[in-house]
Formats: sequence, structure tokens, C-alpha cells
Amino acid sequence: MIYSFDEIVDRRRTDSLKYASWEGKPDDLIPLWVADMDFRTPPEVVEALAQKSRHGIFGYSDALSDDYFKALSNWYSDRFEWTLSPEWLVKTPGVVFAINTAIRALTKEGDSVLIQQPVYYPFAGSVSENGRRLVINELIYSAGRYTIDLDDFEHKIIQNNVKLFILCSPHNPVGRVWTAEELTSMGDICLKHGVLVISDEIHADFVFPGYCHKVFAGIKPDFSDISITCTAPTKTFNLAGLQISNIFIPNADIRRRFQGEMRKTGYGAPNIMGLTACKAAYAYGAKWLEDLKAYISSNLEFVRDFLAHNLPQIKLVEPEGTYLLWLDFRALGLSDDELDELIINKAGLWLDKGTMFGRSGSGFQRINIACPIEILRKAMQQLGEAILCI
Repeated sequence: MIYSFDEIVDRRRTDSLKYASWEGKPDDLIPLWVADMDFRTPPEVVEALAQKSRHGIFGYSDALSDDYFKALSNWYSDRFEWTLSPEWLVKTPGVVFAINTAIRALTKEGDSVLIQQPVYYPFAGSVSENGRRLVINELIYSAGRYTIDLDDFEHKIIQNNVKLFILCSPHNPVGRVWTAEELTSMGDICLKHGVLVISDEIHADFVFPGYCHKVFAGIKPDFSDISITCTAPTKTFNLAGLQISNIFIPNADIRRRFQGEMRKTGYGAPNIMGLTACKAAYAYGAKWLEDLKAYISSNLEFVRDFLAHNLPQIKLVEPEGTYLLWLDFRALGLSDDELDELIINKAGLWLDKGTMFGRSGSGFQRINIACPIEILRKAMQQLGEAILCI
């Protein structure tokens, strides 16, 4: 490995949301909640930002040269065998922003939108807060693995006249990397019933060996025609604060409707630092990402072994992708409030409680392992000590 990820960077008192004191939580918790890594972004990205800063002028900007799109196009072609066209690209300040924009652009108030819980919690909020009707296709959890209930998926679409499906791929928090067959089955059902698809693929770069991420829009031309693919460098290279996402919309009519809704928000030119960081990350960050994924794989191995040898009652839902682990605490026999009390006030940890992701997340917790091993080791030791005292 060329790059090291063992350095502990002090992020307290830096206006970091991850390390802020929220909801009356103690100040000394180890924060392993939000999907925000504790690693510095690649030095090549830092240098690109420094050069832009030294220029000293930060006027209205956009990616006006070919270099920006070329960096994106090469990245998705090399890694996912997905060929992009420049006209598909719409830049937004974030994927959640794009999801909300798409919901308003493609549906009307009262229309049904389907999601698959347990799933990234802003999905449900984006639907309900825009006055749409939330429809849930619960994932099936069996023998330590999640699968899709395709019969229920189609039944819910028909029964509720669903207009839009929000796909999470790879899936956060359960860690599934959907197969081409699974994606095809869902896509064919959506085509059959006239359902459009928002595909959140922000975690596409974090797939463990033995698994392969398939871009939903790249599976069939027909899928490309009904989908909005949401991507960003922000999870991959720890750039969330720079607010840049790349949304690909091949269908010209859908793209026109999306852009029209976006104009209503008043959002115009993107963040110049976000553009700079994105281009540098995709152009020069491949080796850094390779080393990072090896480090995260090592962290996963540590958690897996620690649980097996010290806390066998806590079950790891084996991840196929992302750096977010979904842990099953149900064998402890605690209510969700009691589990929170144990983790926060006894173990001194800040995780994401499972019910945030839907009612089927009861008894689970999500933990972010994208941190130096020393931090992760301390967190797991504190968790073990707390559970031994139950």
C-alpha cells in the first residue's frame, strides 16, 4: 500500500457534524454513525484544491472544459462498463437533493413512491415531506442475508398504482450488492407497470472481492430510458462537505422535467471547489481508493473476528459492499430504547439505530468502519465490556 490510513486526525472543534454534540448525547462518544470517513481525502485532491485556492478568485463557475466529463466517463467506463453521454449529466449539490427534485418532477402530490426498507432513512422522508404516498416493499431477512420479495414488489406496485421506485444499489444499510438478475427482475416489473426508477448508486465504488456492482441503467437500453442514476465522488473520496453530485438522465423528457424542477429551487452554478475535487479524484484517485478498500476490508475482518470470538450473540450481516455494517443485536433481548441506552451510555458509542431505516430495522444498529483501526478497536472493546455487564 502506498497510502496509510492509520493516522488519527482530530476532527473535534472543526465544525464536523459527525463529531458534534447532538440530541444531548455525551461529548466523549466515539462517533461511528454518519457515512463520513475519518480519512483525509487523496493528497492529489488536496493539491488540486490548494491550487484553486491560490488562484484566489471564486466566481460563478461550471465544468466548462471537457476534462470534467472525461474524468467521469473514464471512471464509469473502466470500472462499470457503462458508457456515458455528455448530455445526460446534470450536476446537483447532493444525491438527496436530486432524489427530492426527481420526486417533485416525476410525480404529483398523492402519488405512490416505493422504497425497500430497511433502507437509507432520507428516502422515506423525501417521499412523505413532498406529499407523496410512501409504499414499502420490505426486504426479506433469512439465514443472515437480505433478498427481495419480488412477488410483494409487483403486488405493491399494482395495488398502489406506484409511479416511482427509489432503488438503493449497493444497498445501505444491509450491504447487498444486487446481482444483474435481481436488478433485471425489478427493472422488468417497473417497465411492465410504467414505473420510473431513481437509482442511488453513491456507494458503487465500495464493493468487496467476489461481488460486482452493475449500473441499473446499463443493464438494458429500456432501463436507461426510465431511470435517473445518482452518483457522487463524495462517499468514495470523503468529499461530502463540498456538495457535488453527478446525476445521469438519458431520457431527454425526464431530464427536461428534472432540470425544470431544479430551477424552481433557485440552484444555479455548482460549487467550484466541488467541481475541482471531483475532477481530481476521478482523474488521480484510483490507487488511493484501491488502498482504502484494502484497509476497510481489514477493518471488516477485525470486526468479524471480534464478534465471533467475543460477542457471538451479535450477528454481523455479512456485507457485499459499502463501509457500513449492519449488526443484529436481537439476541440480547433488549428493546430499541434499551439497546440505545446500552450503546450510548454504557459502551460510549454513537451508532445509527436500526429503526431509523424503517420498522424492520428494530433490533439492529448500523456502524461505520471507515476509520483508523485504533479507533475501531477501542470501540469494539467498549462495546464488549458493556455487553458483558448486562
